[in-house]
This record gives sequence, C-alpha cells and structure tokens, in this order.
Amino acid sequence: VYAAFGSEAKLTSAQLQAVALGLEASGLPFLWAFRQPVHANEGKSGLPEGFEERVDGRGLVCRGWVPQARFLAHESVGGFLTHAGWNSIIEGLACGVRLVLLPLMFDQGLNARHLTEKRISVEVPRDEEDGSFAPKDIAAALRRVVVEEECELFGDKAKELAKLFGND
Repeated sequence: VYAAFGSEAKLTSAQLQAVALGLEASGLPFLWAFRQPVHANEGKSGLPEGFEERVDGRGLVCRGWVPQARFLAHESVGGFLTHAGWNSIIEGLACGVRLVLLPLMFDQGLNARHLTEKRISVEVPRDEEDGSFAPKDIAAALRRVVVEEECELFGDKAKELAKLFGND
C-alpha cells in the first residue's frame, strides 16, 4: 500500500494517528508519504508512540517529498490510500492501482462518492456527526481493496482504467 494525502491537505494530529493505526491494523506492507500534523509540538513526530518500531520491516514512513508517480508505477504497490484529489486519482488509475479514498477537502468528497458508486474504489467510512474516521475502518477498506474477496474486482477495474488514463 502506498499512502499519501497530497501537498494541500493538512491532517490534524488526531487524523494522522487514525491513519497510522489503520495502516498498522491492516497488516499490509506500506509506504507512507508522511507530512507533519498541522499543530505538531516541536520534537514530536505526530505518530502514535512506538508506531515505527511496531511496523518495522512491514511499513516505511517517508518524511518530505516523494516521487509519487514513480512509487505508484512500481509493481509491488497493490493499493493507494489517498485523499481523492483528482490528480492523485488519475496517477493511481494510470498505473492500474486500486484506490482507497479518504477525502479531506474541496471536491474530494464528490470524487470519492462518484468513484465508489461506480465500484472503482472504496471510501473510508466516517462518523456522520463529526466527520471523523476510525483506524478500524481504514484497515477494513485497505484489506477489502487489496487482499479480500472483492480485491479482484477492484484490480480488474483499475487495470481497465489504466488503459484509458495510462500511456500504454
């Protein structure tokens, strides 16, 4: 799994904690293009205590800019946890990567709903009252798209759309 939330979206510490715990709970290998939380205290990573040690050997947290298109093109990437910004969606689909969407702002919610209705991706469920999301829901969405029974459906759709959006 490749996880990234773009350069405009600024996740809070609570949101980053939920993403981290969701990636951990999924049991899947991952690479996360991590950006510090909006209100991070000096010297704190914004990650749950001991997170990087617990996922060592399975998960990698990359701080700073990463070559997203290059990562998505790598054959080992089976899923993309993204904010549902249109550029990221296109980059993922152009590479035939399955999408798990966690919209944060602007048109991302509309993008996520549209792709979910078309059964191209899965959107992480949110609390109806406050819009929060839970680690268990991130983990379940990732597993559904990458390793569970339905994963082939999402993989086939992604490969089909790679022909449309890709350079092949």
